[in-house]
Amino acid sequence: MPKITINGHEIDAPAGSTILDAAGIAGIRIPTLCHLEGHEALGACRVCVVDLEGAKTTVPACVTPVTDGMTVRTNSARARAARKTVVELLLSEHDGDCQYCGRADDCELKQLAWELGIREERYAGERTPAHIDASTAALVRDASKCIKCRRCVTVCSEVQSVSALSPQGRGFATQIGPAFANNLDTTACVQCGQCAAVCPVGAITEQRHVDAVWAALDDPEQLVVVQTAPAIRAALGECFGYPAGTRVTSQMTAALRRLGFDRVFDTDFTADLTIVEEANELLHRLTRALVHGEEVALPQFTSCSPGWINFAEHFFPDMLDNLSSCKSPQQMFGALAKSYYAEELGIDPAKMTVVSVMPCTAKKYEAARDEMTDSGVRDVDYVLTTRELGEMIREAGIDFAALPGEEMDAPLGISTGAADIFANTGGVMEAALRTAHHVITGRPLPTDQMHVAPLAGLEGVKEASVTITDPVDAWDFLDGVEVKVAVAHGLGNTRGLLERIRGGKATYHFVEVMTCPGGCIGGGGQPRMTTDDVRRARIEAIYEEDEQKPIRMSHENPAVIELYERFLEKPLGERSHHLLHTFYESRMKEVAL
Repeated sequence: MPKITINGHEIDAPAGSTILDAAGIAGIRIPTLCHLEGHEALGACRVCVVDLEGAKTTVPACVTPVTDGMTVRTNSARARAARKTVVELLLSEHDGDCQYCGRADDCELKQLAWELGIREERYAGERTPAHIDASTAALVRDASKCIKCRRCVTVCSEVQSVSALSPQGRGFATQIGPAFANNLDTTACVQCGQCAAVCPVGAITEQRHVDAVWAALDDPEQLVVVQTAPAIRAALGECFGYPAGTRVTSQMTAALRRLGFDRVFDTDFTADLTIVEEANELLHRLTRALVHGEEVALPQFTSCSPGWINFAEHFFPDMLDNLSSCKSPQQMFGALAKSYYAEELGIDPAKMTVVSVMPCTAKKYEAARDEMTDSGVRDVDYVLTTRELGEMIREAGIDFAALPGEEMDAPLGISTGAADIFANTGGVMEAALRTAHHVITGRPLPTDQMHVAPLAGLEGVKEASVTITDPVDAWDFLDGVEVKVAVAHGLGNTRGLLERIRGGKATYHFVEVMTCPGGCIGGGGQPRMTTDDVRRARIEAIYEEDEQKPIRMSHENPAVIELYERFLEKPLGERSHHLLHTFYESRMKEVAL
């Protein structure tokens, strides 16, 4: 291991590491605006320049490899001056209208300028021309704020393998966006929002629904109900200074009531419902394949993640039959709220506004899809990200830390631990296995076996298999069958898995796909920055939420059981099919060539 000296401290640096890596190991922070954890450094922003003994100029720490005997100063006068000049030049062409920018309190460029003591405009450079791209339902791009750091390009191409964004042109004229400077709606953008999650400034943000939600809350003619996704409870606290992974379920519920929502419900309720419907769909496919010898689309893919649905429709339309026809829990909730619950209350569904709080920007697109109107009106009216909910709570002057804990409303707020773990990569699969095991064998999984270790963690693709033994008579044809499952998170990992399946190199019965790294806990609408350490903290919090629930299997949710008895009748029944299931279609033709 090379020995180097940073700021007077000798460090053993791993072979092949950069100065930035070595400094991080030593607990020394070197600022950067382009670097992304786990990805090859670009050296695009030049903010990380340091003073290297013997070098004629400062060098970028992110792309300079360590060598034995190297002496580095990160805070010398030369390094500080060079870094300050770089940031001042970035500011000279950045539209710094901070008082109106949605990222004013979460802007890395603004924070870095403050840290470097920049208090006035030193270079009055030409500004990047403004171009607002609001062409998609989920995202807004503002070219005047872009600092060309290329983080969005990295995450879109290397993590998600979508490549909807790329740098074009040279120098000041460089633009970051779709080909030919087109808008996002002309390309195969899946609207996952990972670009917004890594953008250091306000160049890419979510489509803002805050004002529309306030208007609904102020309308005395509307009954406004809210549903909250499982991932929110492990991340919302970060908006108010809590450590990552702090569970704030009961405080969140209290805050939503104080914002004026008439009912506070839980998307977990329809996550439980999703498991019942999706598990029955899988068993139906297996019956057709193994008993009747029919050609059936296997493996069955989960369909809860709208970015993944967009990805499949754009890039793998030949595999759309493999997707579960189940709507996501968000959309199931909207359809039931405006049918079953409206009927229970005796109100016109048109007089009900359904608001979702989601960790995901693609949920905004999903809610706006033309087919999501099975209740007779638009099933979900508005979608707030975790960040937007935090903004609303602050705007209302609510002291989040002082809120008492409160419970969600019944019946659509009752849920099990299995629903909570939908937030994590591997969680949907684990929840499905809990129910499937009970249905097939008549025996619940022992408590110490409910977590399926091979499906947990942040490995990109995870596999497991379960051999069925001693099934009940109705499922005796499954006796001895090895059910193979896989889990993928991040669309780049998913692409590789699908190509293996398509090429006959991998065989499974059931596959879970999550669009975002880590699953919903790492969604594009979550508080920034979502590093792997943050993902792990949120994942652990979600598992704790599950473990503290009195009921941990979806099919045992008493409110779901009552829903079938009083309204849906049976899984995969006629009413379930109408309200809870949907279809998918190829969108390859929509991609600009």
